[in-house]
Amino acid sequence: MQISCAEHRKSMELLGLKVRLKQGISDPEERRSVEERVQELERELKMD
Repeated sequence: MQISCAEHRKSMELLGLKVRLKQGISDPEERRSVEERVQELERELKMD
């Protein structure tokens, strides 16, 4: 399976955001923003 550089970048961003969520984000607005970005990346990478 080959992936493009853009797909790799998105998957690394997704991984980083999931780690941040797991560690906990105290600001509710920031948490909501991160959760929305995770959902967006999962759709783009067809992971949902």
